[in-house]
Amino acid sequence: MSIKQSTEQELAAFLEENPEWVVQSGKLHREFLFRDFCGAFGFMSQIALVAERSDHHPEWFNVYNKVVVDLTSHDVKGITQRDFELAEKMSEVAAGALSRE
Repeated sequence: MSIKQSTEQELAAFLEENPEWVVQSGKLHREFLFRDFCGAFGFMSQIALVAERSDHHPEWFNVYNKVVVDLTSHDVKGITQRDFELAEKMSEVAAGALSRE
């Protein structure tokens, strides 16, 4: 299956449905805040398993309770459906983690 860069319409639709995500420097970007380091690290551990299974890995940065994420598909030099799917999964896992805190 060939991966294609998303169209402007697809990107606009994703951002409308997922307003917590923005485009920054050509990548999907979001910052997640958790109660503490364990919450942030637990989130990253769950997403690492998802990313490995899908062979699509995020650019991310963690300090204490904050996880900063940038998503792009390097092979097509842009945002793709894979990025949308991983972003939605991240939002879902984070919402679950934050609801338990």
